[in-house]
Amino acid sequence: MKIASFIAVTLLGAAGAIPLEQRAFLETDALAAEGVLKLGLYVAKYGYPDPKKCTLSNVAVRKEWSMLSAQEKKDYISAVQCISKKPPKTPSSLAPGAKNRYDDFVATHINQTLSIHGTGNFLTWHRYFTWAYEQALRNECGYKGYQPYYNWAKWADNPAASPILDGSATSISGDGAKKAHNNTCVPSNDACNISIPPGNGGGCVKSGPFKDWKVNLGPVVPVLSDVSLNPEFTGLGYNPRCLRRDISKAASQGWTKDSDVSSLIKDNKDFYWFSTNMQGDFPNGFLGVHTAGHFTVGGDPGGDLFASPGDPYFYLHHAMIDRTYWTWQNLDIAKRQYAVSATITVNNQPPSRNATLDDTFDLGYVGAPTQSIRGTSNTLAGPFCYIYA
Repeated sequence: MKIASFIAVTLLGAAGAIPLEQRAFLETDALAAEGVLKLGLYVAKYGYPDPKKCTLSNVAVRKEWSMLSAQEKKDYISAVQCISKKPPKTPSSLAPGAKNRYDDFVATHINQTLSIHGTGNFLTWHRYFTWAYEQALRNECGYKGYQPYYNWAKWADNPAASPILDGSATSISGDGAKKAHNNTCVPSNDACNISIPPGNGGGCVKSGPFKDWKVNLGPVVPVLSDVSLNPEFTGLGYNPRCLRRDISKAASQGWTKDSDVSSLIKDNKDFYWFSTNMQGDFPNGFLGVHTAGHFTVGGDPGGDLFASPGDPYFYLHHAMIDRTYWTWQNLDIAKRQYAVSATITVNNQPPSRNATLDDTFDLGYVGAPTQSIRGTSNTLAGPFCYIYA
């Protein structure tokens, strides 16, 4: 195992895809680079978890959207559009509103939301969920690449100008049409601990490849006051409507800057506080990178904790959640690779036992096998074989 090769695959090769004048050197990326070095040293000393399955020769490298070529972006977009045209696997008796394969993922997230947020499995469940989506794009729609991520820190000052949200043919579409609406309250209108002012959107997405995207499921907890209610209280009924966004500088500048991401990684040595602070501390006015990343696009369904995967942005955002987790793990692999904490209910409500590495979860009709927290804690082991640039 050549450590230099490992680092080159993840850093130098990926960076070379971006013109020098467009590169932003962030502390967040420096921490990722330090993590890659430590991962390389660790693998050189202890070997791969399963060298017959995953080594440098076949490891997948997930890249930031801006690192992809125009054709690679179009290939990803086409795969997402393809999956939305495949028939669903979720029975209509469970989710009448699931009308296509893409909706299988949304339905699973809605159905499991209260057991996968503010819990010990938050990071590993979403890691597995994002990977399963990537595999569906590859295996069912012929996508040859891997799941890209959206580096919040790189675009925090003006997310609408980022290559992923600029509304161009190589974006995942931009802002919604301008529509008057009120501030967004987090966690709810009844408990407005954090108030996010309206952006310049709020209406249907007006440009780019997903301007005609149809949202079928949700909402469960909408942040816009004029979203049509779902015919079922579960949010799983059929409720077809346009994709709406309200891109928010207030959310991105407030909680997803380079300093926000880097301090999350550096200042939280313990798994519990790393995971908890990532998800936010709403009573104390702290949105956290997870929630702020969602509210960077907001709207419907992106602003709904339950139905948020209905916006294709979800997977690029959660790939960045996973990259941040992966970086944090790599900086102290011996202590962090298999660290777990928190309980099995959302924010321990109602009070429940502590999560363990042997706790299992499934992804419903997404079609991925049951996995454990232990089995999804290492991106070079279990079902995985990937790293991040």
